[in-house]
Amino acid sequence: MIKQRKIELLAPAKNLECGIAAIDHGADAVYIGAPRFGARAAAGNSLEDIAALVQHAHLYNARIYVTVNTILRDEELKETEQMIWDLYRAGVDALIVQDMGLLELNLPPIPLHASTQMDNRTPQKVKFLAEAGFRQVVLARELSLMEISEIHSACPEVPLEVFVHGALCVSYSGQCYVSQACFGRSANRGECAQFCRLAFNMVDADGKLIMQNKHLLSLKDLNQSEDLEKLLDAGASSLKIEGRLKDVSYVKNVTAYYRQKLDAVFKRRKEYICASSGMVKLEFKPQLNKSFSRGSTNYFLYGRDALHTPLNPLSRGEVNSFASGKKPFVLTNSGVTSSPLERGRGVLENITCLHDTISTIDTPKSLGEEMGMVKEIRGNYLTVAGVKSFNNGDGVCYLDETGKLQGFRVNRVENNKLFPQEMPRIKPRTVLYRNFDQEFERLMSRKSAERKISIAITLAENNFGFTLTLTDEDDNSVSVILEREKELARTPQKENLCTQLGKLGNTPFEASGINIEFSDNWFIPASMLAELRRNGIEKLLEARRINYHQELYRLPETHHAFPVSELTYLGNVMNDDADSFYKNHGVQRIAPAYEKTPVEGAALMFCKHCLRYSMGWCPTHHKVRSPFKEPYYLVSSDGKRFRLEFDCKQCQMKVYAEK
Repeated sequence: MIKQRKIELLAPAKNLECGIAAIDHGADAVYIGAPRFGARAAAGNSLEDIAALVQHAHLYNARIYVTVNTILRDEELKETEQMIWDLYRAGVDALIVQDMGLLELNLPPIPLHASTQMDNRTPQKVKFLAEAGFRQVVLARELSLMEISEIHSACPEVPLEVFVHGALCVSYSGQCYVSQACFGRSANRGECAQFCRLAFNMVDADGKLIMQNKHLLSLKDLNQSEDLEKLLDAGASSLKIEGRLKDVSYVKNVTAYYRQKLDAVFKRRKEYICASSGMVKLEFKPQLNKSFSRGSTNYFLYGRDALHTPLNPLSRGEVNSFASGKKPFVLTNSGVTSSPLERGRGVLENITCLHDTISTIDTPKSLGEEMGMVKEIRGNYLTVAGVKSFNNGDGVCYLDETGKLQGFRVNRVENNKLFPQEMPRIKPRTVLYRNFDQEFERLMSRKSAERKISIAITLAENNFGFTLTLTDEDDNSVSVILEREKELARTPQKENLCTQLGKLGNTPFEASGINIEFSDNWFIPASMLAELRRNGIEKLLEARRINYHQELYRLPETHHAFPVSELTYLGNVMNDDADSFYKNHGVQRIAPAYEKTPVEGAALMFCKHCLRYSMGWCPTHHKVRSPFKEPYYLVSSDGKRFRLEFDCKQCQMKVYAEK
């Protein structure tokens, strides 16, 4: 017999509307921000809305996780403790947390999940968290399939949650302090200022310009939709979509897309089964390129060497584009000159260009789907060469000659002619992208899915009337009785009885079969049959709520050793209770969190993404010597300088602020 493992599709919700949409479009679980202390400060929700979402989700055996994943000040702990009790009473299934101080509080028996903000990337860390009582661990986004598999092998009983879609932080989550250092807004307290989406110049130690005005730390969005089966085989059991600030259209489309992908895997692989109940019927075709995306990457899932394309020679005609800084970088056999203009006029022999597959240096904004190319421009319209059709009201964008993102709104479409509201400054052969599909958004603004739980219906006679029995796909069964003298009908009744009993339109149920067990052709008035059906549905709904299995879990008292004996500011210890927790688990020296006591000269970002590697100058992988003198610096538009340090032993790039 095949041992089956429940697989969870975990969707985001910024509010109640998004949460309900996620469930209706196929999510097995939803994570949503608490009223306070979530890692997206702008995505808090009231207890009333969270309780309403819990009611809707539990009907489908879906779960609600609430994020309380910031580090907390001492004076905030009591309020947080009270809020957690309120969330427990609202029926929340688990909390996603970062601050170990919470484990020292008087908590209700509610499961805790270890946030990715805890920097969970080793078997030792995951094993420690499991022994401390965490019921699920959210892994770092940077891990490869092999690393996930190693963690699962070392901790086979620990449910592992991995991100499969959405925005990527360039620094390891929980290990980014640049927003706090530069803007006084802590990412560990839900106030990230999106430093990594800014444009920078990149210069070397002598001030020579390497790159100009590019978003060098901005990553594409994660898309593991083609790798779900491999993630499951590696040991992942919860597949997480990022996006607690995204709108309801995004949640509907992306959740439905991954639901279809997962269901296709389940059909082939019987050892994997859905973690919740009900089947989703869609009124649209999910398409990822219709929703916000900076482009797609599977990041480091297959290791670092899968991230680049080989060095390719450039044609003479391509060289001019470097004058505007549009290309990522240029190497020549005589070195690289100090300005983009000089580079464009420089030596042509042996010029090479390397593009990695995870960064989006031209713009941090959504490009959308590629639609075609500008063929010609006339007075008030432009013609497009492409196979996809536009709609009136579409939003269109493109990269101009300098590599900057520009856009316009389509007022009217005639075949391949676009009539913009305002004519853009654009040239022939420019690639056009649609980042707002008017027709698709109109579909998303309406009811676009329904989720139905399968039930078997049996109507049978008894000694004093009739019994209606409803049994759902989770084996919940209820019976209701109609006391009535039996009366023979003048015409055959079976078809009519089935039709009346199958009228379940406004309920969450759908009949998988209707069985009439009569010894004769008995008559039941339609009104009585409808009332009997309504009573049965109400009882079944109540039975599902009563029988919902909500895990109750109290944290054990533990004193097992933490993997390290000393914590620097990277431990994010913000309060006395967190300090006590680590001391009780063998940590001897504990520094306060950076947000509490800034550290002079500290590394502010720890990135698996490495700019030296992207340039093709990695001494470990490429064996190519850089034409520039290290250290390199990123210079922001306000003149602030950030030094890059390349830690080859850890295979990561660190970012430091310069005075």
